[in-house]
Amino acid sequence: MLDYDEVTAFLGEWGTFQRLIFFLLSASIIPNGFTGLSAVFLTAIPEHRCRIPDTVNLSSAWRNHSIPMETKDGPEVPQKCRRYRLATIANFSELGLEPGRDVDLEQLEQENCLDGWEYDKDIFLSTIVTEVWSQEYLVFDHGHAHRIQLHTSLLCELRDVYSALYPCWNGTYIQLRGSICPGFIPESPRWLISQGRIKEAEVIIRKAAKINGIVAPSTIFDPSETNKLQDDSSKKPQSHHIYDLVRTPNIRILTIMSIILWLTISVGYFGLSLDTPNLNGNIYVNCFLLAAVEVPAYVLAWLLLQHVSRRYSMAGSLFLGGSVLLLVQLVPSDLHYLSTTLVMVGKFGITSAYSMVYVYTAELYPTVVRNMGVGVSSTASRLGSILSPYFVYLGAYDRRLPYILMGSLTILTAIITLFFPESSGVSLPETIDEMQKVKKLKQRQSLSKKGSPKESKGNVSRTSRTSEPKGF
Repeated sequence: MLDYDEVTAFLGEWGTFQRLIFFLLSASIIPNGFTGLSAVFLTAIPEHRCRIPDTVNLSSAWRNHSIPMETKDGPEVPQKCRRYRLATIANFSELGLEPGRDVDLEQLEQENCLDGWEYDKDIFLSTIVTEVWSQEYLVFDHGHAHRIQLHTSLLCELRDVYSALYPCWNGTYIQLRGSICPGFIPESPRWLISQGRIKEAEVIIRKAAKINGIVAPSTIFDPSETNKLQDDSSKKPQSHHIYDLVRTPNIRILTIMSIILWLTISVGYFGLSLDTPNLNGNIYVNCFLLAAVEVPAYVLAWLLLQHVSRRYSMAGSLFLGGSVLLLVQLVPSDLHYLSTTLVMVGKFGITSAYSMVYVYTAELYPTVVRNMGVGVSSTASRLGSILSPYFVYLGAYDRRLPYILMGSLTILTAIITLFFPESSGVSLPETIDEMQKVKKLKQRQSLSKKGSPKESKGNVSRTSRTSEPKGF
């Protein structure tokens, strides 16, 4: 296999070509943020209660007491999907009876929101929930309008499910739109070489040298190695499939660990982002702060990638994010600013890990299956973003429950990260055989070699130096 890093060393590390590719790849992600998290506002569920039609003859006292009360986080608030039976309270109103004095409200029969809902407009004038989830729909059939009515209890459930699924569909749609920009980015020369397509790789490298203002050598690839590589490629076309991600025990465990890592990080990242409406304070200010905290998180991730090992950088960021989320439940309910600050710190840690996981995963997988490995991991991340709204909705039962679950999962993931191989300062693997061993597998392999009576001490030492990757 050609030493790609040595062959392309003349290009430099951070020339015009490298910067151009970097900014094009970065630009392709920018549209995702506009719509991926716009669901915080578009699908927000304002405070609401059952609508009482104006045509119902109720006194002002009975109209003010037409909705049952419930205790939520301390104070009593009107129920969202129940009201007192209108026919009953209209009869009491006509008889001149007063609610609470002449009639015990707790004994009154209740019913669903048969006439839709009234939404509070102090924060949101209009959202998908207020516009779409009305109680009646018009269906047109052969030019005739038919009015249909959905069961109100079903509406209450569907409204929450729709709010949960919309961000996932919307984010996937924008992900596809963002993939248009990489069409202007050339293919990876390293991957082309691994496929035996040397001439195509050389064209891209010479173009990169021209953009960087560097005169490329007349001969970039050694003809003897090039011919051998092309002959091997023609004799045995390298065809790799997704099955290769689980073909050997080492890559199988690495794939499983990567899926868990990406999924749980995504749950924490999107869970905290979508939980913005539930934080105390102005939703717009909170959303701005949760977004702004990502800037120093990315700066920290960049510094850690430059100076600290990958495993400890990832594990440290995840431990930070998970531990502060677990501390949120210990904050007194009246210290709103402290709990919000802890959530911001949690988002800071998880965002740092989220930005580093792309680099880390790409460095662990060999060139021949790198795209598939990162793709499968990213798919697991999408699954995490699908599950994250349901973590948020657990707050309806206990406000602390989402933070307990997300914090516990994040800390568990930090522990799993410590078993990954270290990729900092190690050459990128080209083939599956060149991959580093997962920590526990490597230790077990070393112990089995040391205990073998058929090998001398010198042979074991030499084998260890040649078969085990440097830097781990």
